[in-house]
Amino acid sequence: MTFPISKAPWNKGKLVGQKLPLKLEQIWAIRIRLEIAKNIRELAMFNMAIDCKLRSCDMVKLLVRDISRNGEVLDRAQVIQQKTSQPVQFEITKKTRESVEAWIELRGLTGMDYLWPSRIRSDLPPVFNPTAP
Repeated sequence: MTFPISKAPWNKGKLVGQKLPLKLEQIWAIRIRLEIAKNIRELAMFNMAIDCKLRSCDMVKLLVRDISRNGEVLDRAQVIQQKTSQPVQFEITKKTRESVEAWIELRGLTGMDYLWPSRIRSDLPPVFNPTAP
């Protein structure tokens, strides 16, 4: 009986596990590049991710009404986490409010719309898995 030659593990020589947080200068470098490139969606999403520190599954399911009232983004918002079912309150900085307001205005989003709708089809939730049961 012969056994195939084993390949090297996929993670050999790679950093695995928790990564170090971004440094303040790295965050500002990313923001500046997104502003220069006029990537309104990515800038708004990056800023919101930095401010709210939600898991990505919670971040993509945000509705406009979760963070905004009467067309104005709130200073503070509260969201129920999917994993823990616990409420998480977070502050939304001025820079983030400005970028998110620009994104909402650009897309013409309203209260019941997802803040980050699918780029493929507008009738789908933000993260859509066609193979899911």
